[in-house]
Amino acid sequence: MTAGISSLTNLSAKTSTGAGSGDASTIAGNFNQFLTLLTTQLQNQNPLDPLDTNQFTQQLVQFASVEQQLKTNDQLGSLITASKASAAATASGLIGKTVTADGATTSLAEGSATWSLNPARAAAKAVLSITDAKGNVVATQTKALAAGSQGFTWDGRASTGQLAPNGKYTLKVQAVDATGASVAVDTKISGTITSVDVTGAEPVLTIGDRTASLSSVEAIGGTGSN
Repeated sequence: MTAGISSLTNLSAKTSTGAGSGDASTIAGNFNQFLTLLTTQLQNQNPLDPLDTNQFTQQLVQFASVEQQLKTNDQLGSLITASKASAAATASGLIGKTVTADGATTSLAEGSATWSLNPARAAAKAVLSITDAKGNVVATQTKALAAGSQGFTWDGRASTGQLAPNGKYTLKVQAVDATGASVAVDTKISGTITSVDVTGAEPVLTIGDRTASLSSVEAIGGTGSN
């Protein structure tokens, strides 16, 4: 009879391992095998050495826990699917809208590239460096920044005075206040959403020729041009 209980214990261990891998069919098969073995033992137990009810009760509890976990995983999967569908529907409704999202890289087109700056507090001096896609600094400006959100538009003129070619450019801001203490400056980009990619875990918005995740969007305006 002890050997029979050992068989049940080994079966439970295998079943728990199967639950971790999410193999529901294996769990179901093992559970049926467990019930058959348990029933056979109950029918053929030795009257002088009866089956320990505590042990097979523990086995039943373990299998019940595995079954509940499988049901919970199925429900969580359904919730995740529903959540992704809702996010995709929300994102698709943003096509044609002008949005502002976290980011430091935007596009220079027709002699204009615009960022939104939001310093933590007023900056007496801010050095704004603009780099191209290769990381080369093409233009630098120094100015004071007021506290709060404000726009910054680059006219596309490089430090040499020549007009920079269209493409992606990144803005880096180093600012200090009147006491010389560093001031953090958040940079954001704005533009019109032209398409939405919903193949990943989170929708990715295409803003002109740039991309931004849905969670990075901080403001949504009306329709407009990039």
